[in-house]
Amino acid sequence: MPDSEITVQHQGHLNGGRYMADLGDGFEAEMTYRRVSEGVIAIDHTGVPPQFGGRGIAAQLVKAAIDDARAQGFRIVPLCSYVAAQFRRHPDWADVLAG
Repeated sequence: MPDSEITVQHQGHLNGGRYMADLGDGFEAEMTYRRVSEGVIAIDHTGVPPQFGGRGIAAQLVKAAIDDARAQGFRIVPLCSYVAAQFRRHPDWADVLAG
């Protein structure tokens, strides 16, 4: 599947929000986060509708957060098991891994 357009929706003043991909026909994938301290977010959930599984959409959501962390100078706590697994698979992301 070609890269989906990933958008970020912030709730409040960067206290949390979500990365989302519009999959068409009313379907969307999302990855939610919350701010845990200055310069640190915790990603706590990643969800892709089952019929869209296996297409790399969740990986695109995580990569968007990694790119934002590098560009904006924040770090990530991977509370979501999928995101934690992605960090283990990508040691080159260690620069944005919190604590």
